[in-house]
Amino acid sequence: MTRPITAGIDGTEESLAALAWAAREATRRRLPLRVVHAWRFQAHDRVDTGDRAAQERWVREATEEAARAVRERHRDLTLTTDVLEGDAVETLTAAAADAEMLVLGSRGHGRIMGFLVGSVGQQVIVDAAHPVVFVRAGDKASDEVAGHEIVVGQEGDPEDGAAALSFAFETAARRGATVRAVRAWTLPPVFAYSPGSLQLADEAGGLEPFERKNLAAALAPWRERYPDVHVVEHVEMGSAGQVLLSVSGTAQLMVVGRRARRSAVGARIGSVAGGVLHHADCPVAVVPPA
Repeated sequence: MTRPITAGIDGTEESLAALAWAAREATRRRLPLRVVHAWRFQAHDRVDTGDRAAQERWVREATEEAARAVRERHRDLTLTTDVLEGDAVETLTAAAADAEMLVLGSRGHGRIMGFLVGSVGQQVIVDAAHPVVFVRAGDKASDEVAGHEIVVGQEGDPEDGAAALSFAFETAARRGATVRAVRAWTLPPVFAYSPGSLQLADEAGGLEPFERKNLAAALAPWRERYPDVHVVEHVEMGSAGQVLLSVSGTAQLMVVGRRARRSAVGARIGSVAGGVLHHADCPVAVVPPA
């Protein structure tokens, strides 16, 4: 069964930019596009918002108007719309489960907005079965041009982060873009590395050559699968979030793996993904482990 690319919209400028991004990506991947608008009836004592039917009619008309604009730009694209009443987290998580990827609007530089007010965004990221892409209001097609890279973070052992690397390479292959694979490292406390790892680092000539070797090993299967994709191996000392953000100015897309967990106070995403989501100037894809 062919899964669509799904865009969640709510009428904000950010969500309409996400819809435009999703339409371009669906066209490149030759996939259908599904547009989802989740809503709840809002009754206010001081504001005349009309009855449930009137609100639903307004939401459906706004959704169809947004879809109409996309159809005019992408006439060969198969597009469907769904207006669903219910909880935003549950609706978006279900949409992600049935999609190749879920695309949402993000304001960045603070709280994720639109559908993702407060903790909703973190819960969607934690629960989503497939990649979730966040797009800013200022995003435009001209950002997806030669010279703008697909930046992907890799950390841990060479086999770690395979899902994020797969997403980055496939996207780069379809766009004719360069992949910049980033591996950041820091001087660890004495016991941060196992004795075995320290021995391997010593045999590699030091910690930085050890990190370069690990990155090269992680990239090897993807270089073989996508031989036409140009790859830049970027190894730099520093925190992963800061190093990724330092190269975001030349990125058309940032790809990070998901390290998410639930706790007594709610869903939590990893610090790297959180920092990049809030501060990167380009769209960000958060990819769950395979």
